[in-house]
Amino acid sequence: MIGSFLHFILNGLIQLMVLAIIISAIMSWLTAFNVINLRNSAVAGIQRILETLTAPVLTPLQPITPPIGGLDITPVLAVLILQGVQRYILPALLGGL
Repeated sequence: MIGSFLHFILNGLIQLMVLAIIISAIMSWLTAFNVINLRNSAVAGIQRILETLTAPVLTPLQPITPPIGGLDITPVLAVLILQGVQRYILPALLGGL
């Protein structure tokens, strides 16, 4: 009972982190191509919140992830790792509870 509740909560948190990473990457592309403007206070606020949420996951991966063709693939690697944790490690850890 407690194991399934913990699995539900941790699974939801991982899904929210993946969503935040994807939205942050899309916003950085839109900013780079001048589709959205960070001088808009709402856009800048959303960007700051997303950077604050995703920095603990992305920052440790950036030194080990080389840019490919000038593109930072750290968000892709982070999403793959988070989905691996969600699919394989979480059930193994919480299966005994």
